Amino acid sequence: MEKKKFDFSGAFAIVLAILILLIFIPINMIFSYKDKVFDMTPSGQYTLNPITKELLDKTADKHIDVYFLSQLNDLQEVPKYLPLYHTLTELEKRDNITLTCFDPNKDVEMAKSLDPTGTLSVNPADIFIKCGDVTKKVSFIRCFPTDSNDILMYEGEELIAGAIELCTSGSLPTIYFLSGYSSRTLADYSNYADAMKTDNYSVDELDLSKVDAVPDNTAIVYLVAPEKDITDSDLQKLKSYSENGGALSLIIPPCDTKGRFKNIESLLAIYGLGMHYNTVTEKSPLLKPQITTIYNALSDEMINYLNSGVENPTLQNQLNEIQEHYIKVSYPYPSADATEDLTTDLNAKLQETDSGIYPYVSNTRSFFEITSSGALMEKFSIIENLTLEQGSESYTTVSTPMGGDDDTAEVANDLSNEPLIFGYYAYNKQTGSKLYLIGTDDAISNDRWTYATTGTRMLTLFSNTWLYNSDIDMGIGAKSNSYDTLTFDDADDAARTIRLFFIIPALFGLAGLAVWLKRRYA
Repeated sequence: MEKKKFDFSGAFAIVLAILILLIFIPINMIFSYKDKVFDMTPSGQYTLNPITKELLDKTADKHIDVYFLSQLNDLQEVPKYLPLYHTLTELEKRDNITLTCFDPNKDVEMAKSLDPTGTLSVNPADIFIKCGDVTKKVSFIRCFPTDSNDILMYEGEELIAGAIELCTSGSLPTIYFLSGYSSRTLADYSNYADAMKTDNYSVDELDLSKVDAVPDNTAIVYLVAPEKDITDSDLQKLKSYSENGGALSLIIPPCDTKGRFKNIESLLAIYGLGMHYNTVTEKSPLLKPQITTIYNALSDEMINYLNSGVENPTLQNQLNEIQEHYIKVSYPYPSADATEDLTTDLNAKLQETDSGIYPYVSNTRSFFEITSSGALMEKFSIIENLTLEQGSESYTTVSTPMGGDDDTAEVANDLSNEPLIFGYYAYNKQTGSKLYLIGTDDAISNDRWTYATTGTRMLTLFSNTWLYNSDIDMGIGAKSNSYDTLTFDDADDAARTIRLFFIIPALFGLAGLAVWLKRRYA
């Protein structure tokens, strides 16, 4: 019996093609209408991580507002931003989460309601998470970093989940400025405090004498410009805080108070550091700052003198004295033995010709190491004085005794024309405690900050995220695209591979087609 042949070349083939179209086109339209996506990305960029789902289940009883400062279709139309689009739309599906999308340039009032103090810097496409009275900003630019191979990553889900975790906890991590030890208050550093708030910290004053211990919500304790020693009771509270992994930022400029600050010295000694009772000036005119970089610290009388062009020896001497208190410094790169890095990013900024950042400190004291860095306590200098020429050992700084006693005065007198350190970091690897220490508060003060000290101000701001990162590590990490690559020894190797994988299969395909055509009409 002759076998029946199926002819797919005629009307049947046309009918089959129509049936396929009738099946797949409606399915595609339905999934597009329902915004249904099958996540085929290697790292699951279009679906929520189980950690995020667990967090959302845990916080289902709390109302959460998510604000996206643009329109969702702006993300949907750009393929590389689709991961953020799907994260936001998945959040919107939750009954307790309200997603609001708006243009901050058009809806100014809503933008202002998210940042009533103007400290968070509201920018298009940023994300704000709000729960109760706590608001945290997630910068759009941080959602899409690139790795060492310049491949785009997606870290938005990690950051947004961390923000939800923080906001639903009820409070932001707080940086406390200790009160009671200086005539200067937090109000004198309010501009700097506002800058810290943009990194999602709360900033407040703390009188340690009125509490039993450093509060649990403390991110960092600042001791700024003390004019007297801390009390025995406060020392014990700070020691306990340090032993439990606390973070300290000690900003201790020169002070003419007689007598030693024994308790502050004891606190520094925990980290193997000590302080000099001195004030340091620079005598070399080659290392003094340009007048334009300290203009905002000069009196009106001094500015009028500079603009007049008329000689005035008295005012000129005063100007020289002001300049002498500005010391050009270096911010040493991390040692080969260091695990921490506070200065690389700053040095990169300094190398940009138009950065507007200058490497000076002003009105500073110096510090020293009691013990060297070791396996458990890592500490290295982060601000040092400079020589006149690179590679030279000729220093031109002058150390003048200030405060302290006769013993400290003798030490201070011997420090002129010597290498000096104006800042340290220390990290206790056993307890996790960290210390940032510098000898000047000019860089963070409202009235004595100048362009010359922008480098030191930036270093101090950078130190906060090193001391305490306000981003909660959720363990989701960055999601990346995986790319397979082929590496060839030379052009001939590449040509052979192309023939093997493309040309030869194509020839077999053509041969098969020829056989089919021949048999078709047999």
